[in-house]
Amino acid sequence: MRLPLFIAKRYLFAKKSHNVINVISLISAAGIALGTMALVVILSVYNGFEGLIKSLYSAGEADILIVPSEGKSFSIKTIEFDKVRDLIADGHFCPVAEENVFIRYGSGESVATMKGIDSVFAAQTQISKFMTEGEFRMREGEVPLAVAGKTIAASLGIRTHFTDPLYIYFPSRTNPVSLLNPASSLNQARLFPGGIFSIEQNLDRKYIFVPIEVARELLEIGDEVTSVEIYYDTESDRATVIEEIQKTLGEGFRVKDRYMQNETLYKMMKAEKLTIYMILLFVVIIISFNLFGSLSMLILEKEDDTRTLRSMGAGEQLVKRIFLLEGWMISLLGMGTGIVLGVVICLLQQKFGFVNMPGNFVIDAYPVVVSVWDIAYIIIGVGLVGYLSARLPLRILKNN
Repeated sequence: MRLPLFIAKRYLFAKKSHNVINVISLISAAGIALGTMALVVILSVYNGFEGLIKSLYSAGEADILIVPSEGKSFSIKTIEFDKVRDLIADGHFCPVAEENVFIRYGSGESVATMKGIDSVFAAQTQISKFMTEGEFRMREGEVPLAVAGKTIAASLGIRTHFTDPLYIYFPSRTNPVSLLNPASSLNQARLFPGGIFSIEQNLDRKYIFVPIEVARELLEIGDEVTSVEIYYDTESDRATVIEEIQKTLGEGFRVKDRYMQNETLYKMMKAEKLTIYMILLFVVIIISFNLFGSLSMLILEKEDDTRTLRSMGAGEQLVKRIFLLEGWMISLLGMGTGIVLGVVICLLQQKFGFVNMPGNFVIDAYPVVVSVWDIAYIIIGVGLVGYLSARLPLRILKNN
């Protein structure tokens, strides 16, 4: 391997008799460098947005979610749930009563998802960090409060400094439907706006938080809940805990981690990232055709050298290996340059944020996160493309 590599390096940096070969080789390396740089930058920006989306969603998600396999509500005053409380150890057990309801505020009306929570949830959730108005609290003394998403608040005209009450309606399970007075078959809750949050568009237009006592009374479920959310103060792998909880509760319940709560979203993000990688790698493949041309011209130029090597006893494989290594080194040189430039651009963006986000967004500059695994996949992909591009021209070598 040393002799072919030595000769290939001499060919790579030596001056060619036809200057066009140097130009095409330089264009090939520069094109691969630009393609590789684009891969690093775009995948890093995608990582930044993926992390941002996950952090926004995690503000409204529990570390562990317990829901019934069938039906809507269940009791947590059982031996099994007493064991669950022991299993979660340092976790926080938060019962939740959730249902779609009809909301009226002033002259505005809307449909939203009511989420009844207790004081433990209010203390553990990260939603309090995303309040745009008021505070994330469920009571002012004995007065029940409601905290609504920004989109819901905007559609209804909710403001925390207004004194108008907010009414929530849900069909009664016990009162018969009256055609003369339909309102008599609806349960009603009267609350006052306590705060407005803005996390992510889907969450902002979906949720309104109320005290769990109010939600239970409205839904007529007594002391039952629709789900249990478990929060931890520190990040760690919860797979073992989830497995133990599932064994304790049995098939009547589903126990989900953060990924399972938004499985479709996370799968979609992975598929989009793979698609972006394949598209940009295809661009690199197109650029690599220049390498095919420059290496073919070099092989024709060095015909006399190859005859000399063969007369000295060099085999066909050794001669092919020389040109294969030179073509591959051109692509590797371009790839290395592109990776360095891409990483430098990403680090500068992380440090100074010189490319700003357009419009009104939760962040000012494009987020970037450089992943070691992305760099590894780029090296594998671009390196393989460069190897195949360098191998194809070897067919024109003639054994004289």
